[in-house]
Amino acid sequence: MTLKVKRAMCHIPIGRFFRAGLPCLLMMYAHAAIAQTAVGLEQSFANSLMAVPSENLGVSGAFYVPVYSSVSMSQGKLRADFSVTLSIHNASETRPLVLRRIAYFDTAGKLVENYLKTSVALKPFSTIEVFVPASDVRGGTGANFVVDWAAAGEIAEPVIEALMFGGIGSGHYAFVSQGRPIRAVGKM
Repeated sequence: MTLKVKRAMCHIPIGRFFRAGLPCLLMMYAHAAIAQTAVGLEQSFANSLMAVPSENLGVSGAFYVPVYSSVSMSQGKLRADFSVTLSIHNASETRPLVLRRIAYFDTAGKLVENYLKTSVALKPFSTIEVFVPASDVRGGTGANFVVDWAAAGEIAEPVIEALMFGGIGSGHYAFVSQGRPIRAVGKM
């Protein structure tokens, strides 16, 4: 019986610590990420990057990723702001994936931020991320990313998705948006 009481007493402070500490950790992460730039991206993910291949990059593509830095709620009377984490995964086990552009656009289609100054190459099976904090609402309700990529030969198509996280009042929400390849349709 004493063992059960001690065990229960131990969990109370730990639970309070995590409830109090988690928001602080999230705020520190979000605050540090506000200053993310192309140079910061390359430094943050240096272990995922390698030299851009010198051979001809004959295979290329682009992805469109809808994201939501803000969402209207309660018939437009409330707005919830979300952080956005864009993740770009090289799904190839053998070839590097060259990223030529990571561009963030607002609801009106205006360029908000270009996250690459020059092309970077992702190692096989590696990932790079772009973070937009919830306090950055420049994208609005119809924001999106466009990611241009290339490779030196046949390669597994990259996996690109965005995680949105945020809340209003005591409610917290998280959802994922998958990137879609940009392809021309219709007759020319």
